[in-house]
Amino acid sequence: ASRRASITVRDILAASQWQPLPQRGYQCMSCCRVFPTLWSVKTHIQHSSQEGYSCKVYYRRLKALWEKEHKEQEAAAPRV
Repeated sequence: ASRRASITVRDILAASQWQPLPQRGYQCMSCCRVFPTLWSVKTHIQHSSQEGYSCKVYYRRLKALWEKEHKEQEAAAPRV
């Protein structure tokens, strides 16, 4: 059974680390909109479906992929 992963500020920052912005703000990596604060981008992601975007789905899928990759790396790591 797949559980719904909640999107955290850490997830947003991790996703945006590869996308430097020329201006100040935080970019939603799904729709590319720029927000002035981390709180505003997180609120946008949480309510994106009301605005006609699927950003929440994007971040949930991204987080699920990261978790899967992390588990695979742990399984492949040699045990001492």
